[in-house]
Amino acid sequence: MKPSITSIGEILYDIYPDQKRLGGAPFNFIYHIWKILDKANFISSIGDDENGKEMLNYLNSIGFDTRYLIIDKQYPTGSVHVKIDENKIPQYKITYNCSFDHLVLNSNVENVIDNETDILSFGTFTMREEISRNTLLSLFKKPGKKYFSDLNLRHNLYSKDLVENILHTCNVIKINQEELEKMRSLFSISADDVVDQLMNNFNLELVAITLGENGAKLYNKNRYSYYKPAEENIIDTLGAGDAFSAILCLGYMYNIDLDELNKHANDFALKICRVNGALPKEDLIYLPYKKIFY
Repeated sequence: MKPSITSIGEILYDIYPDQKRLGGAPFNFIYHIWKILDKANFISSIGDDENGKEMLNYLNSIGFDTRYLIIDKQYPTGSVHVKIDENKIPQYKITYNCSFDHLVLNSNVENVIDNETDILSFGTFTMREEISRNTLLSLFKKPGKKYFSDLNLRHNLYSKDLVENILHTCNVIKINQEELEKMRSLFSISADDVVDQLMNNFNLELVAITLGENGAKLYNKNRYSYYKPAEENIIDTLGAGDAFSAILCLGYMYNIDLDELNKHANDFALKICRVNGALPKEDLIYLPYKKIFY
């Protein structure tokens, strides 16, 4: 049977100078999962405003499961202002006090986590405010569940205690080189064996370190893998990390060989860099992965 993957966190609009697009790392991640597996669960909160209604109508029109989107009558739908710099790297101006900052679960959402989730994926951005942070913390260490986190240690919206709690909960984490240095500093680990110590201290099963244009390193208890794709025809890097995370999570659940998983995750992230925005308009990009994860 296909694994049941649930993502919890922000859905928002990425607002560019000339347009807006659906975004949010947890949403981008689960969108790819949905396109590959034809099934996925996504938990978030949107405002009862024009943006929220537009999102909901669009997601329903494409057949995306919106049963676990909670409508917030008080706070607005999330948004982030985005500009692409000369190196085709997105620069963000984030907004605060959005609907996903006030995420409180209902019985419908609790049921899908308890009974229809094999692995729960989340990041730290949704945990920036106390209400949503406490909501996510209440879901940690449920018996029989696996946990995946793309940590996203940015904007100083995290603490050592929070990161430590996440690491004690997760089976799989994804970080970049900058975040690895932050982890080394947080836990006073020497540069030489930071990954080994993280895996041993927190009993992690799979660690991914993304290196931008230089590919990625994957570590499990027994092996190490490095892969660098052939970089070409880059339009922008928006959503590349979320695409990598989606394949990483699938590969973990399907027990794919480490080198093979690294190649698939990097190559899929590169494909996303060759389209405008984080989500492709054409489904052909997913066909090779539907054959791998069937």
